[in-house]
Amino acid sequence: KMSVSRSGLRMLTSSASRQFRFGRSILPMTSAALTSTGKVNFFPSKESLVNNFEAQQPRYFSSEAPRDVQKEIGDMVANNKVVVFMKGVPEAPRCGFSNAVVQILRMHDVTYDAHNVLEDEELRQGIKDFSSWPTIPQVYMEGEFIGGCDILLQMHQSGELVEELQKVGIRSALLGAEEDDKK
Repeated sequence: KMSVSRSGLRMLTSSASRQFRFGRSILPMTSAALTSTGKVNFFPSKESLVNNFEAQQPRYFSSEAPRDVQKEIGDMVANNKVVVFMKGVPEAPRCGFSNAVVQILRMHDVTYDAHNVLEDEELRQGIKDFSSWPTIPQVYMEGEFIGGCDILLQMHQSGELVEELQKVGIRSALLGAEEDDKK
């Protein structure tokens, strides 16, 4: 049987024991206090809250180590000239902003390393923390954060993207088109 207390905790009652359900945790009730009206209030002790929280932390086998997402991201952006963290993949972007970034890079004929953040929640949050930039997609050139869709679009429209690509040793396909138009 389950009942809800004033604090919003659900209390599980059975003949064997009483426990509180707090979110996904079941907390044993370890102390009781009388109110001024004579009613009994049950509260889990601080120690049981801490112990229950610690019990929920992931445990790793001796051969496993916690994943260092920040190091992984650092390696990704350091080992590739252009890296895009996006929703979806270049062949099938899953948001309009990611699609716009793909289209801009395609116009310039840029080869880049793409990472789908929808497949990896740790990567999705990790890239936001890595760049201190809250939105996706994110574009990096030679390890430097360039920006998201709006910045890349602005750079493309102003011609600044061609210059940035040249700085990292990439010749934009639009330069070839401009030269052909002049002939």
